[in-house]
Amino acid sequence: MSSDIPDLHLLRLLQASFAATLADADPRTPVPWCGRWRVENLADHLTRIHHWAAAQARREHETPLGRGRLPQPEAYRERAEELVRTLEELDPVARAWTLLDDGVPRAEQRGSVAFWHRRQKLETLVHLWDLRTALGLTGLGVPALSSADEDELWWDCIDEVVTVMHPRQVRLGRVAPPTINVTLAEGGGATAGVATVGGETVDGGEWRLVGADDDAPAVRVVGTARDLALLVWGRAPLTSERLRVEGDDDAQRELLTVLAAGLTP
Repeated sequence: MSSDIPDLHLLRLLQASFAATLADADPRTPVPWCGRWRVENLADHLTRIHHWAAAQARREHETPLGRGRLPQPEAYRERAEELVRTLEELDPVARAWTLLDDGVPRAEQRGSVAFWHRRQKLETLVHLWDLRTALGLTGLGVPALSSADEDELWWDCIDEVVTVMHPRQVRLGRVAPPTINVTLAEGGGATAGVATVGGETVDGGEWRLVGADDDAPAVRVVGTARDLALLVWGRAPLTSERLRVEGDDDAQRELLTVLAAGLTP
């Protein structure tokens, strides 16, 4: 991502919008693309994830928050502040427990606190979209961000899936390597991205999933940063009119299988 806005500052902005939106939300509002979840489930999930991530950054096991519903929105605000305070106090280059190191030999592990700056920024981005979309609201609700800033956030979201999340799914044996070459390509929006960890970037603004043989059939999905990010996070179907899919019928059917298996946890 080329933005000059630090990840930690972006995390704070997104958290503030999530908390403000949550305060006015009906907790029983459905979030249909998240199964049986309602807004209260979504809020509790992100609250618990922030708490867990803060402990991971400290290389500690988190103190459980207990079963059942959490008192929202107060619980979210408290754990959002815990996360940011933790990340501010720790050296970004200090070692941390991260998703980069799952299934990796100890000598090759390289996770640092900075990982959690980005990971929690993007976790909050996706769930802020969940919350606001479920409530019929548009945009991220962050006036400080320009449309170009938002584009860069969504491109970074795709980059993380291609370079971190999906390779981890394959590495842990949760999904099989794809049998087709899948390229995600910019077809709108202002910002091209640069993959920096583990994945292959093709002509700025394009990403290719790792794992397929070079001579495997190819399929290309074209869309805006946000639409592609929502696709890889399971928030939008491949049949969306906002996406263009290029490839033969067999490759497109195989892509449906790849997406259904899950590019993310």
